[in-house]
Amino acid sequence: MNNNKFANFLKKPIVAILFALLLGLLVGAIVFALAGFNPGQAYGIMIREIFTKPKNFSQVVVNAVPIIFTGLAFSFTSRAGLFNIGIEGQFMLGAMTAALVGHFIGLPMVIHPLVILILAFLIGGLWGAFSGFLKAKFAIHEVISTIMLNWIAYYLNNFIVNLDFVKEPNTLHSKAIRETAVIKFVSTEWRRSEAGREFIKANPFLGNVIKTDVGWGIILAIIFAILFWFILNHTKRGYEVRAVGLNKYAAEFSGISVDKNIIFTMFISGGLAALGGAILVMTSTNFISVLAGQEGYGWDGMSVALIGNTSPLGVLPAGLLFAALSHGGTLVQSQIGAPTEIIKIIIGVIVLAIAIASLLPRLADNLSRRSLDKSLAEKNKEEAKDE
Repeated sequence: MNNNKFANFLKKPIVAILFALLLGLLVGAIVFALAGFNPGQAYGIMIREIFTKPKNFSQVVVNAVPIIFTGLAFSFTSRAGLFNIGIEGQFMLGAMTAALVGHFIGLPMVIHPLVILILAFLIGGLWGAFSGFLKAKFAIHEVISTIMLNWIAYYLNNFIVNLDFVKEPNTLHSKAIRETAVIKFVSTEWRRSEAGREFIKANPFLGNVIKTDVGWGIILAIIFAILFWFILNHTKRGYEVRAVGLNKYAAEFSGISVDKNIIFTMFISGGLAALGGAILVMTSTNFISVLAGQEGYGWDGMSVALIGNTSPLGVLPAGLLFAALSHGGTLVQSQIGAPTEIIKIIIGVIVLAIAIASLLPRLADNLSRRSLDKSLAEKNKEEAKDE
């Protein structure tokens, strides 16, 4: 009976996530110690600085938003049995859309951000759907096509930034977007005004929050996470996506169009990734730059999706955790000199441990079988005694 309870416990997804987190933190503590730093002090700095200082906590939220969207993008395709490696390129297309529409098209406040978000979703979605189309019609694996499209997006970004009418003179970045396209809670202009400076000085708590780029992005991330969780779990389309992911042959036999669902899933995934790029431009950077290499938002999103068990709702806390660890690493480095690479080791171990934790259900099944075999053996013994 105890074995059965333990086996059922091991099958719960939260167990795998907790196992991965604990293993990651344990390995991190060992690496901190081997590097000559006190693990307790390092973790203490992260917890204290993030949870007691509103500026740091707000920055964690700001950093989490883009990777929440890329995490949602990857989790959505994972449910359909697809592996979208092209999130990085789709993210860049969203950022390009925000930079160009945000600067060159003049629209009223509220309308301007909405237009940018809609266009970014459509452009990123079409970019992703193209890979879906190649897979559905020509059996070209999405990993190959999306990797190639990442590089196309990367060089397209650099080409656009270097255009004379786009590039800010004597810089390596584009012209800034208009103030009407910014979705921060408080505009930069107001913060720099006399009234803004007075408010920040008079209200230290709120002042530290609005000093960061925190904005409506986190609200949008929560809305989209809930929306796509609902779509996946409570709609016909979501059922079809999950059915294709579980067994595309059975899904096709039951009348579900596998090809249409592949293209649809890649479209949604590309749109979500592009929203992350657009929101980054509309909150933090306000422009796009010539890139020396791919920035990694897509790859980070994959890690976030895995930590969140590829669930849209799980991606939210996973994105915040990822951002907290990354930002906490910079705080630890500034205070005790510990390299931020240790944090990357922790995140890598967490993701690897989640992959290993997929063996836990098998272990649970083995325990259940052993428990059942033991019960049958005891029952046979009792029956033999009675005879």
